[in-house]
Amino acid sequence: MVCAVNTHQDARLLDPAGADELVRALQRRGFSVIAPAIEDDIVVLREYGPAETLPRGYSDTQDGGTYRLTRTGDDRLFAYAAAPQGFKRVLWPPRQTLYESRRTADRLEIVPAAETPAKLALFAARACEIDAIAILDGVFDNGDFADPGYWARRRDAFVVLVECGRSGDTCFCASMGTGPAREAGFDIALTEIFGNGPHRLVARAGSERGAEVLAEIAGRPAGAGDADDRNRMLAEVAEAQARRMPADVAALLAANPEHARWDAVAERCLTCGNCTMVCPTCFCSTTEDSSSLDMSTATRARRWDSCFTIDYSYIHGGAVRASARSRYRQWISHKLSTWHEQFGRAGCVGCGRCITWCPVGIDIVEEANAIAASSA
Repeated sequence: MVCAVNTHQDARLLDPAGADELVRALQRRGFSVIAPAIEDDIVVLREYGPAETLPRGYSDTQDGGTYRLTRTGDDRLFAYAAAPQGFKRVLWPPRQTLYESRRTADRLEIVPAAETPAKLALFAARACEIDAIAILDGVFDNGDFADPGYWARRRDAFVVLVECGRSGDTCFCASMGTGPAREAGFDIALTEIFGNGPHRLVARAGSERGAEVLAEIAGRPAGAGDADDRNRMLAEVAEAQARRMPADVAALLAANPEHARWDAVAERCLTCGNCTMVCPTCFCSTTEDSSSLDMSTATRARRWDSCFTIDYSYIHGGAVRASARSRYRQWISHKLSTWHEQFGRAGCVGCGRCITWCPVGIDIVEEANAIAASSA
């Protein structure tokens, strides 16, 4: 999805160094800035120190079961696609203590976990990632059952969008309607223009506080030519995506619960759960209890789980989904079909992480299209 907009009407042009200035401006305002960094030859997300600068000159190669970070030989800031870690792990950590129970001589005391999260700035979130955060907002704002820990982190988070200047090899956001462009859901949006005129960033404010921060950064007004360059680049990024999810995938999967393709994919699937761990919208969890050696205290924690583990569907008498076939079918059908019944939309944003980080290279788009082709 690419929206052609008159970017120059309310946008500014920043030099590439302006991105680092933006990090500093957010830090001065008391935000803990979570931004991309290079560690162990992958892009990770972590808190930035006071003098840290964004990595430059990195791209990546991604395919089924394949991820390689490469050097571009230039000073581009955002030439890589979706990193393995999404911002979900920042807003909803993999393990969270819920409460501690303490036994004294005459009573049992329950002490809820005391957590005062930092004021977060999520820097360089891609369009698909912002869409994923919007999905999680709906999951964790479920009326009387809203998740207090999630909202303590999310409520005042400052979001800096980076629109993609190239499509990752496993991306399919265009066919999911989640990218590469986005016009809402951020405080500041950055679009890096490289190779067409001077290297520059088109910066747009998406909120009042975004405009206030942007005003602190040295820059100049964007022009109509900058808007044209942005729109052209984003259209090319969308067109470059070879993977396309079938338009009617929700109805397609609902109509094919016994398709032979489920057996074929089960022969390859390791049920390791990698796809759910890197997915920016999966929210399965479980609880675990631990106690001190003297049994005077016990802690209950919530941690991420996966519908691919056999224990996840275990009830008295055994697991509901005992086979790899049933667990893969459950995951893809929920993500692309029954999620509509639950939340009114698909649970997939087309980031491609589940393809890249599957150790045997199972491709969610390929599986959906295979079912579509044999059902036509």
